[in-house]
Amino acid sequence: MFFFKKSADLPTAEQALPGRARELPTADVHFVNGHKLKGPYPEGFETAIFGLGCFWGAERKFWQTPGVYVTAVGYINGITPNPTYEETCTGLTGHAEAVLVVYDPSKLSYAELLKLFWENHDPTQGMRQGNDVGTTYRSGIYVTSPEQRAQAEASKAAYDVALKAKGFPDITTEIVDAPHFYFAEEYHQQYLAKNPGGYCALSGTGVSCPIGTGVAA
Repeated sequence: MFFFKKSADLPTAEQALPGRARELPTADVHFVNGHKLKGPYPEGFETAIFGLGCFWGAERKFWQTPGVYVTAVGYINGITPNPTYEETCTGLTGHAEAVLVVYDPSKLSYAELLKLFWENHDPTQGMRQGNDVGTTYRSGIYVTSPEQRAQAEASKAAYDVALKAKGFPDITTEIVDAPHFYFAEEYHQQYLAKNPGGYCALSGTGVSCPIGTGVAA
């Protein structure tokens, strides 16, 4: 077990934990719909990756959305290879908690996923989301194509204007080309379906989102 004071600063390569060469074991199939977590996915389906705080509640928001084929939680945009949950919680891997979303673009657009992302958390809080404090809870969009980047940047600009009009500070969401997504351990996958009473800032018990009708910490 690790005991560190959580920092608002991302670690350097020298500070980061060493990790491991082998992938962590995870679930084979989605607990709710039975689809394979790691694919293969149906031809023509697309992938999106978002970080919006606690990945338990965030994942449920997406798997409940019509047009989503499968979701998985994991760690992204850090330094440590194949990190464990306990390691990411120290803040010394550099990763954010994130949700992988595989969807059918004939039924659900990337723009609609972006709307779900923005309106279900507070993207102005920096290295935290409500009571969840630390770099792992930062807001992020991890784009998988130039088209996704263009839409993500445009939506960020639009929501930034709307939030500032309501008195909120600048959006702190990072938008980066998606690096490797490390699947989290099996017990984290679809956690709130396995543990309906589990706590998460995005589990449906947070305050109303500053814009839209979503829920955020």
